[in-house]
Amino acid sequence: MRKQKFFIKLLFVFILFLTANTVFAFISFHITSWLYDWLGKYPQGFWLQLWTVIGVFILFACSAATIFLIGPNRQRDYWDMIVDALSRLAKGDFSVKLDVRRDDEDQFGQLINGINHMAVELGEIERMRQEFISNVSHEIQSPLTSINGFAKALKNMDLPEDKRQHYLAIIEMESYRLSKISDNLLKLTSLESTHPPFEPMCYRLDKQLRNVVLALEPNWLAKNIEMDLQLENISIMADEDLMNQVWMNLLSNSIKFTALDGTITLSLTKQLETITIAIHDNGIGLTEEQQKHVFERFYKADQSRSATNGGSGLGLSIVKKIIDMHNGTITVDSKFAEYTTFFVILPLK
Repeated sequence: MRKQKFFIKLLFVFILFLTANTVFAFISFHITSWLYDWLGKYPQGFWLQLWTVIGVFILFACSAATIFLIGPNRQRDYWDMIVDALSRLAKGDFSVKLDVRRDDEDQFGQLINGINHMAVELGEIERMRQEFISNVSHEIQSPLTSINGFAKALKNMDLPEDKRQHYLAIIEMESYRLSKISDNLLKLTSLESTHPPFEPMCYRLDKQLRNVVLALEPNWLAKNIEMDLQLENISIMADEDLMNQVWMNLLSNSIKFTALDGTITLSLTKQLETITIAIHDNGIGLTEEQQKHVFERFYKADQSRSATNGGSGLGLSIVKKIIDMHNGTITVDSKFAEYTTFFVILPLK
């Protein structure tokens, strides 16, 4: 495709060159004829052709000189505009947009398109950064406000003992929530670093899932939840510690949002080159809009339940990041007030 465009350009330049020389020859002929009439001398043969050719070269040289003088000025304008745009980008102004109509294949067209694309990407990163800072500030401010308020209330010497214990329990819960937010932020930072912790090894995934279910036994027994395990004996090459965080988070969420006497089904099946882990519960479910955002940082499908249970809205973001590191996928299928199923698909190798 590029070779074809190159030959088309070359042909265009050749035709332009022939046309220009024809025009120059025509102009030179009439100019020399006018000079002969003015001087009253009319050269013949060789000298007539020579002066006409000299006129063509003079006209060609003048045109080339004009283009040479104008060209650098235009290029200088382009460079000044590009330098100004880069200077604005360096100062944090990402609204830069260079609107110059040039061929996308030439050097300036590609450079200008690249600067415009860079400005858009940097603007999006800045928007995400500001949103992240806003979310972190909001998440931290909420428990701090509670701790501060109840700590002041505890200064009241006439406070009944039952209320005092209740306020202390709230302070303890909010402190744990702050600790959880800090811990999850550190995990996300570590996972998104240039060299995240990743030590894959071969281990039995079905055993790991059973161990996680046993570790969470007090949680699901307290709500009389039935745990239905359908696990094939499958070994996998993955980072065992990171994957343990995935299952702990997904199962904890299922237990948290499943009502009393509910059911959670955990299945592990093997395909040709992948394995599928499905965690299904008959809990509160998610709306279609909630499903679109469930893996975003700080997103909470149920604000009141999340606050009560100490949720930070970072757990599923961490889960997705870990699954991505293992070249896997995670999706959610849910119906509001009926069920939620998380599907994790991982490569066997």
